[in-house]
Amino acid sequence: MNQVKRAVIVAAGIGTRMRPVTDAMPKPLVPVRGVRMIDTIIDGLHENGIYEIYVVVGYLKEKFAKLPEQYPGLTLIENPDYNDANNISSLYYAREHLEDAVILDGDQVIRDPKILYPEFQRSCYCCFYSHEPTKEWVLTLEEPAEKCCPEDRVVVSCSRIGGPEGWELHSVSFWSKEDGARLRSHLELEYMLKRNRDIYWDDVALFCHREEYQLGIRPIEREQLLEIDSLEELAQYDLAYKSYLK
Repeated sequence: MNQVKRAVIVAAGIGTRMRPVTDAMPKPLVPVRGVRMIDTIIDGLHENGIYEIYVVVGYLKEKFAKLPEQYPGLTLIENPDYNDANNISSLYYAREHLEDAVILDGDQVIRDPKILYPEFQRSCYCCFYSHEPTKEWVLTLEEPAEKCCPEDRVVVSCSRIGGPEGWELHSVSFWSKEDGARLRSHLELEYMLKRNRDIYWDDVALFCHREEYQLGIRPIEREQLLEIDSLEELAQYDLAYKSYLK
């Protein structure tokens, strides 16, 4: 069994789809029902005994300056390429900390810290099974053996455009020591050698080098994790932002 020893929170993006709220505030620091998104993540990590935390910053990086004081054990990592590259750049600059790690996007709300429990069987993504059509990334698992649990099965493909149903991928993933080292080498290959800077970091393991990983899933329920991608979704969940809608 693998054990999480550290966390990497990707928090460098501009949050264009949430403007004007993010004009003067990085998206992970936006309060949702009175609590900043990133605080729900860090508090959830602490509840699971994870205190070695790296936050990758870029856009309005100075706004994160007090986080290390607020949360001992937290370190900020600057991504100087955040405005010119996709989020593969953020993980590239945090590549030394990917072994035995959980990786999270900073712009989500952890509503149930149980999804961050530190033990995991294989490197995996948190996934919710949607029985309805979805436009989210969807993972397909190998055909099940008799009495085989979903978390025992290996990911065989990923769709970026969703599907009629399936395992929706969410931005919480767990990486073993071996896969974390493998991910680091692949990030260096794609980002620096191939100059492949327009992709998501998830593309590295799910598409660019999928055959070199045996990824799995951690099943979660929809209500345990809230991903807020736009101003409309923010206002829908927190009515205090309704006035921003035109």
